[in-house]
Amino acid sequence: MHLLLHTSSATIGGWHAALSAALPEAQVSRWPDAPPAIDYAAVWKPPPELLGAARGVKAIFNLGAGVDALMREPMLPAAVPVIRIEDGGMAEQMVDYVTLAVLAAYREQRIYAAQQRDAAWQQRPYRDKAAFGVGLLGLGVLGQSVAAALARLGFPLAGWSRERKAVAGVDTYAGIAELPQFLARSQVLVCLLPATPATRGLLGAARLSQLPRGAHLVNVARGDIVVDADLLAALDAGHLASATLDVFHEEPLPRTHAFWHHPRITLTPHVSAITLIDVSAAQIAGKIRRLEQGLPVTGVVDRERGY
Repeated sequence: MHLLLHTSSATIGGWHAALSAALPEAQVSRWPDAPPAIDYAAVWKPPPELLGAARGVKAIFNLGAGVDALMREPMLPAAVPVIRIEDGGMAEQMVDYVTLAVLAAYREQRIYAAQQRDAAWQQRPYRDKAAFGVGLLGLGVLGQSVAAALARLGFPLAGWSRERKAVAGVDTYAGIAELPQFLARSQVLVCLLPATPATRGLLGAARLSQLPRGAHLVNVARGDIVVDADLLAALDAGHLASATLDVFHEEPLPRTHAFWHHPRITLTPHVSAITLIDVSAAQIAGKIRRLEQGLPVTGVVDRERGY
């Protein structure tokens, strides 16, 4: 069995070692040193030439949860299943990141930090947690993990997804028609959606205006879901109190971008949930063994939906 690997130069050594250890029955080769016959490919942002060579493989594994970049590749073989990493050690990291952002918004840490800079001793009024709703835009594996953590803290939770889901402790909404009602109750909106043609630009001026005045945005999904100019306008007008951003249209974020120095924005360099190589390699190995036995696997990408 031959597995072809391609990822960034910074991580390829770790992936090669982890996949070789998790799947000792396979020969793991690094692109461009491809064997004549390839059974599987494990890739992150592969070159078109690799995708052309992978037309006969049994499956292509995307080395990350987000498959939007791979789905846009014109050379991606139409008949080959694409399988994404599910969790890959990311859920716990995402829970920590989002919980920190939600608590900082609820306890008004940005305001207290500004008061500290001004040496101003001023206590803020108590805020009723029962009236501080958190909206989860996306209820996949990561969204449901975040929901479970926030429910334990006592926040009222709402969740929106393309199709209706039942999630314990969450009032769920589904479809575009129910999006305004969902947004209206979200004092903190946490974006956890995949990037697809249907979600790009979803959070523009019209939908940001449907959030309560003084709401907070947390984006840990993809940068192109949010319209940058509209977000800046909503912050400058005071309609939004803050934004915590971990993902951007262009990464690394250009040094000249307005987000860097905006007083209502906290940003991080796409670190809310980093794929853990050993955990993910074990997951890929398990799925390859199931495929070799003719058994179904989870995480297969729906080409029409884009995730």
